[in-house]
This record gives sequence, structure tokens and C-alpha cells, in this order.
Amino acid sequence: MLRFEDIQTGDALAPLTVPITVALIAGGGIATRDYFPGHHDLEAAKALGSPHIFMNILTTNGLIQRFVDTWCGPTGQMLDLKIKLGAPNYPGDKMVLTGAITDKRDADRSVELTLKGVNSMGPHVNGTVRVQFT
Repeated sequence: MLRFEDIQTGDALAPLTVPITVALIAGGGIATRDYFPGHHDLEAAKALGSPHIFMNILTTNGLIQRFVDTWCGPTGQMLDLKIKLGAPNYPGDKMVLTGAITDKRDADRSVELTLKGVNSMGPHVNGTVRVQFT
């Protein structure tokens, strides 16, 4: 189990590779009640000028939460998440999530992670999250 005392600024999280599939994109859109056709309808996405359906931000958010929760386990709680999207995630690609500790606060037992997710077109997402430990 990860302990706050064992975390150091500069520590890197183990990367997470996420295969991007039609099921992940469409299922994520539907699960988050984002019924925008570009997230589940190939012809509608193509009519918008996209080569395929593309992932919504809420699915990306969920993947980041999975990445962080897997790292910190039950001793950590996400407090603040700030992300920006870049290149779209399309089916058939993969996204590699990476992160590192960029700040550690003893006063509230929290750390800040700087995160990024990269696919074959470049950065899909980058941002920060603060995690507080018990």
C-alpha cells in the first residue's frame, strides 16, 4: 500500500497503455450521457470532417482517474483535476498515460501529479491532479 511518507517529488508513475477502441469511445460517451453523434456514429463523425468517432473529455477524465487511483490505491483521494485536451483519440490507436510528482505538501499530506496522455498524433491530454493521503 502506498504511503505518503514514501512519495518524493520527481517520482514517476508507472505508465498505463490504453487501447482506443470503438467500444471504449462509444461506451464512454453513452455512459457519460454525451450523445453527440461524433462519439458514436461513424457517418456523423465523417460528416464533421473527422476520420472516425472520437473520445469525449469525460471518458478521458475517467481514464485519468483510473490511472491515478491505480497508483495511489485506497490511501489517496483525488481533490482537484485540471486537464486540457489536444489531439483526438480515435479507434485503432493507443494512449499512453504518464505522470510524475511535481509538488508535495506535508501540511495537508497531499501531492500534485503532472499528467499527460499521448497517442500516435501527439499529446491527447495534459494536466494536473492533487491527491490527498490518509
